[in-house]
Amino acid sequence: MTTAILARPTFGQRLLGMWLSAGGFLRLLSQRPVGLLGFIGIVFFLLLAFVAPLFVPFQNDPSLVDIYQTPSAAHPLGTDFQGKDVLNQIVFGGRDILTVAILAALVSTAIAITFGSIAAVVGGKVDSTILAITDVVLTLPKLILLIAVAAILRPTGFLFLAVLLGALQWSSLLRQIRSQVLSLKERDYVEAARSLDLGIVHIVFREILPTMRSYIAIHFIFAMTEAMYAQVFIVILGLVPVSGSNWGIMLYFAQGQGALYFRDSIWYILSPILAISLVQLSLVSFASALEDIFNPRLRGSA
Repeated sequence: MTTAILARPTFGQRLLGMWLSAGGFLRLLSQRPVGLLGFIGIVFFLLLAFVAPLFVPFQNDPSLVDIYQTPSAAHPLGTDFQGKDVLNQIVFGGRDILTVAILAALVSTAIAITFGSIAAVVGGKVDSTILAITDVVLTLPKLILLIAVAAILRPTGFLFLAVLLGALQWSSLLRQIRSQVLSLKERDYVEAARSLDLGIVHIVFREILPTMRSYIAIHFIFAMTEAMYAQVFIVILGLVPVSGSNWGIMLYFAQGQGALYFRDSIWYILSPILAISLVQLSLVSFASALEDIFNPRLRGSA
């Protein structure tokens, strides 16, 4: 009788597995042109926001002779009310808004996964309590609540704003997670893991949640889009600090400085709007392809 000894994979083996997995994902994504374009757009804006500022000098000096210039070789997207280059502001204005969107999506997803799984697995009064709180949050007008909380607390940093946005976005995913866990926890492989006494953390995060990655990934993307719109809205209302560089802050100053009344200011107004819209379009396009990729039945019919 021989005993098979299963060695833990080496770092090189894990790296090779990740590389093959990424290659397979990109191959499946390439079969869906809309999703591929969305993925390329997401990569482009992430590079624009987090990498390009390392190589592009920040231009913050006003120039009274260049106010509201139309696009030219020196200023490809024109200038603003202070004569500052709009393209430079687009490059340096994406980091904060994308960081807040990513952090808010992480917070909301973490809350939904943790408490949705606990409610389904533990059950009883814990489930009833979590579900009651979720129902209350679902009925709240989130935008009005966000305005009220932001007006009272006056967040002084974008990190607090990300937590605030994430704390208002988890309720719908929590219900989905709970419903799926209730269904999956009766499966044979989950019963086997429970009989081996592997623990609730292993059962939830290693056995159940991987089968729901499509729900989680798509929610994460739509949580990012919702967070982007929400933060731009409250920035325009002046409920958060308007110092620094941010696409929402550009719109705030465009509104406050009366850019709508200047004929040549159209590029200054449209540039942050187009940047925000293209990021949203990229995220939604990418999300439309994820369900096909994650769902083998849909993948086979593509």
